[in-house]
Amino acid sequence: MTNLYNYIRCNSKECWFISGLALLLMFCIPVTLPAETFQDNIVIVLDASGSMSEQMAGGVKMNVAKEALANVLESLPPGTNIGLLVFSAGNCQDWIYDLGPVEPSRLREAVYLPRPHGNTPLGAYIKKGADRLLEQRELQNGYGSFRLLVVTDGEATDSDLMKRYVPEVLSRGIIMDVIGVNMKQKHMLSQSAHSYRSADDPETLKAAIKDVLAEIGSGQDTAVMEEAFAAISPLPVEMAGEIIRALASSGNEPIGVKKSVKVQTPASGQAKVQPAPAHRPAKKKESKGMRALFKLVVVAMIFLIIAKVGGARK
Repeated sequence: MTNLYNYIRCNSKECWFISGLALLLMFCIPVTLPAETFQDNIVIVLDASGSMSEQMAGGVKMNVAKEALANVLESLPPGTNIGLLVFSAGNCQDWIYDLGPVEPSRLREAVYLPRPHGNTPLGAYIKKGADRLLEQRELQNGYGSFRLLVVTDGEATDSDLMKRYVPEVLSRGIIMDVIGVNMKQKHMLSQSAHSYRSADDPETLKAAIKDVLAEIGSGQDTAVMEEAFAAISPLPVEMAGEIIRALASSGNEPIGVKKSVKVQTPASGQAKVQPAPAHRPAKKKESKGMRALFKLVVVAMIFLIIAKVGGARK
């Protein structure tokens, strides 16, 4: 420490040059390390059941829904991941556009693909959409927004599954929006979803979809995240990192599934069932931690240089 005090009091050009060089290394040289990025994700669950072939103001329900989606999806904020999940269509099923970056021509083609057929297994497909969002949340380490938009014209034929799964979806932090297409009364989901909108003609349907998508990239989720990071910023890097990892990985297991593992208890020798930790894919090194380590090394170099200069001047 004596060498440090001598260095601070030192007015020689040599000392100031060394200190300036060290600070330049510490703060100005870029460190090419992976960084977490905030990314918005939305999965649209589209009803293609037989009733979507019925007429409404402006045309056939299915055609009106396709036109509204195709029109509004063109204005998605850049960088948004979107997935289109369809149930009961007569010519296609499930993921006609898997959750990922927007490719305008391919997305438009997917929107116009489904033909109405079959019943309304809404509960099962809410689970499928939510599971995909949870999988993506795990891949993004929790950085982002995760939204499920349900566009339907009828009540679920698997209402028992819907009643079972929807509370779980909401409890995992997934935002659920519902649009009821030309329904005589509000959908059952109107009582549980974050938002419910009725659409009885092409313009109101287009406006309803536009309102939901307008909330993507609005900055509300980013502001909440910034507040959370501000709260943990005074903590040591490693401790803050563990908190972030815990928040990002908890609750990402599939809807309706509780993982468990058998643990041998030393006392009785009997297997004891305990919840298994949520699986996390192998991750790159934490960028903030690595930057802190880099700076720590540079600081150590400064002390070594100071000690050497101080010793040479004696």
